[in-house]
Amino acid sequence: MKIAVLKETRPGENRVALTPQVAQNLIKVGHQILLEPNAGYASNFSDEAYEKMGCLIATDKANALAEADIVVKVNAPDASEMAAMKDGAVLISYLYAAFNPDLVQQLNEKKISAFGMDAIPRISRAQNMDALSSQANLAGYKAVVLGAANMGKIFPLLMTAAGTVTPARVLIYGAGVAGLQAVATAKRLGAIVEVSDVRPETKEQVESLGGKFIEVKSEEAAKVEGGYAKEVSADYLAKQKEAVNKSLFMADLVITTALVMGKKAPVLITEEQVKQMKLGSVIVDMAVEQGGNCELSEVDKTVIKHGVQIIGIANLPATLPQNASELYAKNIQNLLNHLATKDAFKWELEEEITKGTLICHEGKILK
Repeated sequence: MKIAVLKETRPGENRVALTPQVAQNLIKVGHQILLEPNAGYASNFSDEAYEKMGCLIATDKANALAEADIVVKVNAPDASEMAAMKDGAVLISYLYAAFNPDLVQQLNEKKISAFGMDAIPRISRAQNMDALSSQANLAGYKAVVLGAANMGKIFPLLMTAAGTVTPARVLIYGAGVAGLQAVATAKRLGAIVEVSDVRPETKEQVESLGGKFIEVKSEEAAKVEGGYAKEVSADYLAKQKEAVNKSLFMADLVITTALVMGKKAPVLITEEQVKQMKLGSVIVDMAVEQGGNCELSEVDKTVIKHGVQIIGIANLPATLPQNASELYAKNIQNLLNHLATKDAFKWELEEEITKGTLICHEGKILK
């Protein structure tokens, strides 16, 4: 089958859906790869690198889309890309269908079969396809590095002839993939790390990385659905706030990662709490695109409020485009190998991974 690789159009997006190495792997099993010119340039992959692996360079985006049986992207296609796709083609990209019903409707009208990379089920046999986790891992690392670059002090304990520098204190909200990578990174840099999560079962993971888990005394525990915590009650959030406040007001760096699948991110840090934080402290709000865990965060902006620097970069993986593209491309390859042969898709609609990721198919919206 012919697979089109497009240059991303989202502002600030530097990733590409397939790298030259992964493209070569797909060519070896019988696929053809058609690349939009300079699709991988922002990720440090030249057209020549793709050509060496056997890819064909299209004359332009329209040419790539007109010929493609399968279109692979990082972000969902825009209106012009959808219009240029063949009726009945297959799309694989992030879709966030629950937030984009109009997009799904447009894809469905063209009888495009769309797979959402954000909808990969959190099961063991789909781990190598899980793009949300692969990208969150990098984002958790980058959040710590970004915080370190904006703090007014260093992370580790430092003993010098002029005196002792005490280690920085880092507080992380959420012990998912991003949060745990942030714990590991901050510990490697020498910080004292504390973590809050509504799921008590994450305590062991946090402590195994050297972090301290802040326990909330409550009979209520968050339920997990699809690898994400479901919403908890206002009473639980109030108890969490009380338990975490001491650490929050002592922290030099705060990283928030809390998301609820399909809903707005919970507000964990209010303006009143920000007022009581240390002067010069930093918040990196990794949930800013879904509404933000900090009440004062602004999408793709760094703001200073009440002496606290609040960083709200929506797309942290795109700031590490080479590694992010390498991991995302492997996720795509593994999903494609599962879904299709070199000649056709299997269309096993009740199979768990197919059922979880297929958003619309043959003129029917499935999610």
